[in-house]
Amino acid sequence: MARIKKKGTSGNAKNFITRTQAVRKLQISLPDFRRLCIFKGIYPREPRNKKKANKGSTAATTFYYTKDIQYLLHEPVLTKFREHKTFAKKLQKALGRGDYGDAKRLEQFHKPVVTLDHIVKERYPTFTDALRDLDDALSLLFLFANLPTNHNLPTATVANCERLCNEWQHYVIRAKALRKSFLSIKGIYYQAEIQGQDILWLVPYKFAQNVPADVDFRIMHTFVEFYTTLLGFVMFKLYTNEGLVYPPKFDKEADGKGAGLRAFKLENKGIGMVVEGIETEMSKNRKEIREAAKQTKLLQDKISAITEGEDEEVTAALEKPESEAVDGFDSFKPIKSDSAVDVLPQPQISSNTNGDVDPSNLFAPYTFYLSRETPREPLEFLLRSFGCKRIGWDAVLGDGSFTDNELDPSITHQIVDRPPVVGLPPAAVDTVARPGGRVPGRIYIQPQYVWDCINAARLIPTAEYAPGALLPPHLSPWVKVSTGEYDPTAPVAAGEEEEEVESEDEDDHGMTEDLGEEDESMEVEADVSEEEEEESEDEEEAARRQHQKELEAEATGVKLAAEEKKKQKKKKSKAEREAEEQKEMQKIMMTKKKRKLYEKMIYSNKKKEDEAENLRQKRRKLEKSKKAAAA
Repeated sequence: MARIKKKGTSGNAKNFITRTQAVRKLQISLPDFRRLCIFKGIYPREPRNKKKANKGSTAATTFYYTKDIQYLLHEPVLTKFREHKTFAKKLQKALGRGDYGDAKRLEQFHKPVVTLDHIVKERYPTFTDALRDLDDALSLLFLFANLPTNHNLPTATVANCERLCNEWQHYVIRAKALRKSFLSIKGIYYQAEIQGQDILWLVPYKFAQNVPADVDFRIMHTFVEFYTTLLGFVMFKLYTNEGLVYPPKFDKEADGKGAGLRAFKLENKGIGMVVEGIETEMSKNRKEIREAAKQTKLLQDKISAITEGEDEEVTAALEKPESEAVDGFDSFKPIKSDSAVDVLPQPQISSNTNGDVDPSNLFAPYTFYLSRETPREPLEFLLRSFGCKRIGWDAVLGDGSFTDNELDPSITHQIVDRPPVVGLPPAAVDTVARPGGRVPGRIYIQPQYVWDCINAARLIPTAEYAPGALLPPHLSPWVKVSTGEYDPTAPVAAGEEEEEVESEDEDDHGMTEDLGEEDESMEVEADVSEEEEEESEDEEEAARRQHQKELEAEATGVKLAAEEKKKQKKKKSKAEREAEEQKEMQKIMMTKKKRKLYEKMIYSNKKKEDEAENLRQKRRKLEKSKKAAAA
């Protein structure tokens, strides 16, 4: 006879364990249990049958996998937690006795330190796995870097987060890995591509933050502690792959003056040897190029004296100045085939046939100046990430700028975020070179221009981004418009705009007399009568009644309501009604489950169409108001 299986020893009851049972099994406190689970990446699980998992009880309970809790029994961090508990008892006893020297000695030399290096290696066996999990880490560290310090946020934690964020931005700038950015209500989204992995993070705006009192910062500190260790590993690997020294040198004095990214100085490994070797090699190459250019010129002069009927282009190439030969590759054209000189393929400088600018060096040829009202940190990061090396700003915004003179003639673009100057004549505004005024020959743009150029991967015309101009819509670069959805970039159809204008006129006039509207109603009646001839006798009877109503309304001087006219315009044909009846028959043949699913799908699609139509109507009204203002 088979042995009777005891209840609660297999299945869900064995695979899942409650949080209370897990804390008892590990013999630690609940805060330490939460901290350990965050470090190890263990989260609560939801069993399919809570009643069976909880051995017949239906009370609200948090469950974990039993194997996960057994896995935590041998964690070295668990031992550190127990050592810290013993240390806290000794410290409390020393303070209770008044032996402050002993307490200080315990604090300095015997306090257990929790290291998370082995957990990072364990959770991310490959470097690609660590890169994939950087989204949340970067978002949380940038959030803590922008928060004010208080009793819940130690200064060391905020400074460490800020340092790691600046190191990350320096690497993105050097590797030219930034791809897209978007200004949202929550903050600024950035997306970078590193080793084939897309990393998206959120940076909050630099506003005065009020730290809420109802947030449990102990849990957030646990995440920050793990993410700082993870990002430190990642930054060391990335800097090492680039041949840079990690961590980069940090200038405290420059940081105190608000230098920001300029407070960090990147260095190559063995920088002295690398720089000297490069300079020596470049000087040797220059000498060789000069000697080769001289010999080539002498040889070509002899050939030109012997050969008759040379082309003018060949003669111009032979007489090329020596400086041009040194600065770049020489571009030689073959001479006549009957010459005794061998024709060898020459290196050519690759050029883009389309004339487009390399997206990674989008702003390289320009010098930007940031006005004091613009956000300096995100603009500096974006401009440097896309090749701009000369960025100036007002001294109020901090140290480290290319120039703090607003009237510097080398500035090509100035980013302003204030309304245009009012009260001065245009000539004075455009020609007077003074601080705060317009400098002739300089392009003035609003900050959105930088974001839109980056997302479009090209330089956009600056006319729409002039100071005080109504900016074009700032669209998310990650949203792709599906069929039937509202597309803000698509132009408004002329027919739709006319229909909107007509509906607005009908709603405004209501029941008043208007000769033009009566003519329009007669045209609609004629169209409806033509369609009614092809329909059934019932439809003709309904049309006669409608026509009679219209005649009576015209005789009494009362106009039909706009809703009835809309019904006439939306009157369905016989084929459309037959198609609808066919769909209804198909719905009847469906099962109840499929019919409900189909109705939900129809409802959601209808809701999306209504939302898209509302946005289109708003767009038409805006277009109409723009035309009225322009007229």
